[in-house]
Amino acid sequence: MATLTISELAHAAEVPTTTVRYYERAGLLLPSARSGAGYRLYGEAALERLRFIRAAQAVGFALEDIGALLDLETSRATGCRTEVAAILEKRLAQTEARLRDLKQLKAHLSGALTKCRDSDGECAVMKELSSKRRPRRPR
Repeated sequence: MATLTISELAHAAEVPTTTVRYYERAGLLLPSARSGAGYRLYGEAALERLRFIRAAQAVGFALEDIGALLDLETSRATGCRTEVAAILEKRLAQTEARLRDLKQLKAHLSGALTKCRDSDGECAVMKELSSKRRPRRPR
């Protein structure tokens, strides 16, 4: 494969060029060279890396985790399985915590919907929301 410009790379990976630039700023993707005019140039490895990043994001990995996974791939560390497992365990724990939060939110919304449907006059949900104090933001 010949070298690709940033727009050709983005097109091949089916992402906007802004995504490629974002991953560069995050340190996840680097051009393999620059043209005489200063354009970023990428090879097949960059396209594979970009596709890996997108696939990892699609299954819920944070960019920090993706960076760690890419570092493991680059270093070909002998403890890769242990380190990858640790990243997966961390992400799984975060997902489980998020599911618990979503279940609580679902219960709250279901209760609010019941109140709303049972209300004859003044809307109990609007009244309740209006009476709650907003949490202070740290300065």
